[in-house]
Amino acid sequence: MVYQIVTQGKDLDDITLVLLAAGSSTRFGMGAKKQWLYQGDKPLWQKVADDFNGAFDFAKVIVVGAREEIDYMQLFGDYEVVAGGNSRQGSLRNALEKIGTPYVLVNDVARCCLDLPMIERVISRKKEADCIVPTLGVVDTLYVGEEAVDRDRARLIQTPQLSRTETLRQAIVSETDYTDESSAIRAAGGSVLFVEGSSHAHKLTRQADLAQLPCLIPPASDTFTGYGIDIHPFEEGKEMKLCGVAIESPFGFKAHSDGDVGIHALIDALMGAAGMGDIGELFPDTDAAYAGADSVTLLDTVVTRIHHAGFTIRNVDMTLLAQVPRLLPYKAAMREKMAQHLHLPLHRVNIKATTAEKLGFVGRKEGVTAHAVATLGYFDWTKDPA
Repeated sequence: MVYQIVTQGKDLDDITLVLLAAGSSTRFGMGAKKQWLYQGDKPLWQKVADDFNGAFDFAKVIVVGAREEIDYMQLFGDYEVVAGGNSRQGSLRNALEKIGTPYVLVNDVARCCLDLPMIERVISRKKEADCIVPTLGVVDTLYVGEEAVDRDRARLIQTPQLSRTETLRQAIVSETDYTDESSAIRAAGGSVLFVEGSSHAHKLTRQADLAQLPCLIPPASDTFTGYGIDIHPFEEGKEMKLCGVAIESPFGFKAHSDGDVGIHALIDALMGAAGMGDIGELFPDTDAAYAGADSVTLLDTVVTRIHHAGFTIRNVDMTLLAQVPRLLPYKAAMREKMAQHLHLPLHRVNIKATTAEKLGFVGRKEGVTAHAVATLGYFDWTKDPA
């Protein structure tokens, strides 16, 4: 249902909405980034975009995400996703390159509980200043350093903020790193109008803020399964590693990286469960940066990415097919190594090893094949403080 502001005849075709969701969440302190905390079956950034889109008929909605996440984010809906910069201002600068409307409404995804009347107050005053800003007064005694200041003159600045696009574009060319649109426009000599903000528009910055955001709902209990397979032939004189463990052998694997087929199959299983593509897309064998790469390091990168995207790893199961070398003496060490890097207890990591009964290229002692299955679930931010 479109919010009443549209039915009142107020034209929103001249406004583009920009949602900033490219932050690293360093202050949040959870394994998942706050923009990827699942609300039911939607990540938080998508829920905020859908809430805005369901209430207001903007000319365009642009979501700004971390550069390494934009292809993945694009799978979640029809929103245009733009790569963020090294700062909030850099992210906004990138978004403005895609905007042709005279006005732009900018909201931090971390300000995720929408107060629709407040947003209407902002939009309805769009012609009265270069930047329309929702604010709250300060009710507590306020100090700056050791000096008390007049709290009646202080304001807490919120988003969304509505700006004249061209004015904002020129204001953020400055090398000064501003924390919001109003301060950049004011510094550039533009006009800023304050309107009444909302205590409901609390910003999610730290874990403690979760308790102050009643619009949030727990994640769904879905389970996601991914499957991976990898095959590598032998190469004489190269060290062999399987699941991160050095194997005594006169040969290793012919590969661009260290050729650890166990980890490569596992990475594909993890990425498959998360819908993130495959190992070749993330670590292409045409990139010299991955020549001889330690596959354990690649696995750490993937595990971090999966955790950041709002998933937890529930369990993995692997099968290694090798006629040679004999892998039984190494299975316990491989299990411990994988459990360590997956952040799982041992009983949630299973590694099996078998021969090919002298059949096929494995049976002819030409190489090794690995199969892996991984299951993921949404990170339950309502229960898990880590």
